[in-house]
Amino acid sequence: MEEEENFLEDDRNSSLYDQPLIEDDRPSIGQTLQQARIAAGLSVDDVSGSTRVRVPIVQAIEQDDFSRCGGDVYARGHIRMLARAVGIDPEALVEQFDAEHGGRPVPTPAAPMFEAERIRPERPRPNWTAAMVAAIVAVVGFVGFTAFGGEEDAGKAKQAAEGPKPQKSNVKPTPSKPAPKPEPSDSAIAAAPLDKVTVRLSAIEDKSWISAKAHDGKLLFDGLLNKGDSKTFQDDEQIDLILGNAGAIELFVNGKKVEDEFEPGQVERLTYTQGDPEAG
Repeated sequence: MEEEENFLEDDRNSSLYDQPLIEDDRPSIGQTLQQARIAAGLSVDDVSGSTRVRVPIVQAIEQDDFSRCGGDVYARGHIRMLARAVGIDPEALVEQFDAEHGGRPVPTPAAPMFEAERIRPERPRPNWTAAMVAAIVAVVGFVGFTAFGGEEDAGKAKQAAEGPKPQKSNVKPTPSKPAPKPEPSDSAIAAAPLDKVTVRLSAIEDKSWISAKAHDGKLLFDGLLNKGDSKTFQDDEQIDLILGNAGAIELFVNGKKVEDEFEPGQVERLTYTQGDPEAG
């Protein structure tokens, strides 16, 4: 009897272990994006060109590797852009990403490391040589005028008999000093010289995190640009930008406004060189 009860207990335990586990049978985020891209007849290069997300990052996301995105905030932005590029609903994938990575991330502003210095042209120095020449001419003219006035009293009677004679004045005109040039305004700084790259960013709609680097990789700025604030960066060859909320930024490059229609919350990686503004 005891052996029969043990057999029944083992049979019940075995039945519990044989039950199938309930798993999420949805394809992964990377698989969904890759299948949609192939169905749309697009290559990785096509998607990278339309979204400005670099090819290695697109390939990593399709392999469900989000480590190259720079954090959850940027990963969500990349997923949105790639989903729109291949023609599927981005919100479902973002919700799936949040569920798999601990919920919606709360962005925290990064502390600025380097404050970009506004480049101002050197003020014109006073022309001391011209000032000294003008002072000497004024002194000589004053002495000549005084001497001429003393001789005039002694020769009045002679002039009455001989009649008036033309008088020559030793006073030379004092050269006027050149007016100082006005300091350049912000618009003049935005219209940068042709041999440099000048980028001006203004937070118009909302605040945005931005990062700016020079051509040699030097970090010019890394931090939060509040609404109403502006930053101007200048380099001899190239400026690389990352905009965390591109839709809130008004962008001038080499004195011309960039007319790209960036969306709120969209992450943009941009590169600008000399001449007409052109995203790299």
